[in-house]
Parts: sequence; structure tokens; C-alpha cells
Amino acid sequence: MSTISTGTRVQRVRHETRRREVEVVRVEDLGPHFRSVTFGGESLAGFTSLSFDDHVKFILPGNDAGPVMRDYTPRRYDADKRELTIEFALHGDGPAADWAARATVGQRATIGGPRGSFIIPTDYEWHLFVGDETALPAIARRLEELPAGARAIVVGQVDDAGDRRVFESSVNLTLKWLGSTEELVEAVRLLELPAGEGYAWCAGEARVMATVRRMLVEEKGHDRHAIRAAAYWKQGATAHHENLESD
Repeated sequence: MSTISTGTRVQRVRHETRRREVEVVRVEDLGPHFRSVTFGGESLAGFTSLSFDDHVKFILPGNDAGPVMRDYTPRRYDADKRELTIEFALHGDGPAADWAARATVGQRATIGGPRGSFIIPTDYEWHLFVGDETALPAIARRLEELPAGARAIVVGQVDDAGDRRVFESSVNLTLKWLGSTEELVEAVRLLELPAGEGYAWCAGEARVMATVRRMLVEEKGHDRHAIRAAAYWKQGATAHHENLESD
């Protein structure tokens, strides 16, 4: 079903880029392959994250090639306590995931950004979220931020059923969990988009998300101005992050 086309209503905001030295103040396991790490420090004063899909650079010492930098979603920020929470997916053996798996209170790290925010209005008639486990922190944050009663549809894919989470939200939520990328793509193919003006947000592996975006826009007629698709990672690549459309 085609949705109402009103042109883009999103707002882009730039932020002053800063690097902040932070310290781990709390660690929590969220599932077999997810760990929540909360950082604190006076350097977090003035930290700003206006959108659920903002990204900070998590920076670790590297080798002669320079520091290791990876993109992560600011899951939660408490301005009064100067605390920033990031949720790490622990799949693979990357340096950031390895660091998070061993993180303990008192460890230090460096965080940069976010450089800007892509602010999507909350007053759409419906909101669609499609993603793999790397997208879960952003989806969880958005569901918490949407107004009570908002209509939201989540199509999520996780390899381990133990990583399926209960979203804390007051939205009217339709949730479908899948166990493979093939199932995710098929679920989107079979999805009937609601009537009215909606916004679709998709994030995960580059090839899969490109397929999802194409299906939504070209096959289902969704407004290309009302979708944001991002490659949070790419099979065979390191530290890949890319927006898959121009808004």
C-alpha cells in the first residue's frame, strides 16, 4: 500500500565535535551477546544527543596505524549524573567488543561526538523499524522516546533467541523476531504497510539493508523521503558505517 508523500520532514543538526575521557561506572549483561556499559565523568558535561540513531566514536589505543574507532549508539544519557550508556554487541572478536566483554568499573576510554543529529519527527501515524542485533540499541531508545499510543512495528533479527529483549515502551507495538537474515528479508517482503503517513528506519548489514530499502520503496511504494536505511556493518569489512540513501 502506498503511503502519503509529504516530502522530507526531518531536521539535521550539527554539534561541536569533542573527545571526552570517560570512566566505566556500571556494567550490565543484557543477554548472551549484549553488554551495557555506563560511562561517567565531568567531561560528559554538555554532551548532546538529539536523535535515537546518533553515533559516537568509541576510541581505543591502537598500533602504528592509529587508534581504533568504532561507531555506537548513545543508548541513554543522564545529564544530571553525567552518565552515558552504550550497549555493545559481543559477536565476533573485534577490539571494541573484546574491550566491552572484559570491561570493569574504573576502566577508562575515549568517546568522540556525536557530530550531528538526524531528527525524525515523532508524530507520524506509524513507525517501522527493521534491523539486526546491531540496530537494537537505537530501536529500544526510539521506542522509549515515542509518545504513548504511537503505532510502531519492529521486525528484528537476532542469531540467539536469548538476545531478544523486552522493550520498555508505551507505544502500540507489533513485534516480530526472526532468527536469520533470510527470514528478515522474507518478513519485510510479506509485510503490509499501514495506511497513512509513516516513517521507516532500517539498520544492519549493508547488503541486507539495501535489499530491505529497495523492497519498501520500489515494491511497496513507500515514500523515499520517509525512510532512513543505514549499513551499520558490512560482511567482510571492518568498521563500516554508511547511509544507504540520500535524503
